[in-house]
Amino acid sequence: MNARPPFPKPSGIGTLLRAYRAERGMSQLDLALEAGVSSRHMSFIETGRSAPSREVVLSLAEALGVPLRDRNALLEAAGFARAYGETPLGADSMAHVEEALSLILRASGDNPAWVINPRFDAVMSNAAGRTLLRTFCRRPPGETPNFARLLISEDGLKRSIENADEVAVHVIERIRRDIGGLHARSPEDERLLREVLPASAALRAKRSIAAPEFLLVPIRFRLDGLRMDLFTTITTFGAPNDVTLQELRIETLFPADAKSKRELLKVVGRSRAS
Repeated sequence: MNARPPFPKPSGIGTLLRAYRAERGMSQLDLALEAGVSSRHMSFIETGRSAPSREVVLSLAEALGVPLRDRNALLEAAGFARAYGETPLGADSMAHVEEALSLILRASGDNPAWVINPRFDAVMSNAAGRTLLRTFCRRPPGETPNFARLLISEDGLKRSIENADEVAVHVIERIRRDIGGLHARSPEDERLLREVLPASAALRAKRSIAAPEFLLVPIRFRLDGLRMDLFTTITTFGAPNDVTLQELRIETLFPADAKSKRELLKVVGRSRAS
């Protein structure tokens, strides 16, 4: 896989707009029409000949479809204050969010479910999710397992998922898309990208694996005679105004057929009985 060049340092709003526009394959005219500004003004903004208003920056960000974290970056590059807060999940003001997430996880019942951040860290999980990882990982996955690392590790899920390489490429591609394009990343983001992007490139080169384009990703678990096929679905928050909320999602695994459902119930049932 050819590594995508990193986004430029925040030297100005025009530099960032060009980068985001190129990332999305939009021309200046396309962006101007979508954002409701003149093509001349769009050109002047990108070349630094004109300074956009706060409203124009937000309109351009909306037209580009950039996430809230990147909208803050665009505003700061244009000399404005951030518009969206970023509240840690453990903060007191997020207690109602954690309660809602816990309710959704419990409602998933015997279907393994996790709350995932953009790095694919499982920051919360239901009992079935914890059981599944304990069952199929060679070593305990830790309190906050990272699914990209688990999928490329022999001590993680690699040995017990028949199509682990395919699933790993899919997960790493999503990580690359979600955090790989940010012009400013956290140290945790940088460490994960340095670790998993080469692994994805090696898998693609060795196995000719492409990132799956379908919506429902099959995951074929195979371990000690246990065989079950699951697929994953994603739930996100609607119209959030906080960076943390926008970046969180709930991933839930469902059995793909009746036999897989029976096997999954056996795994979860054994854990409840022990």
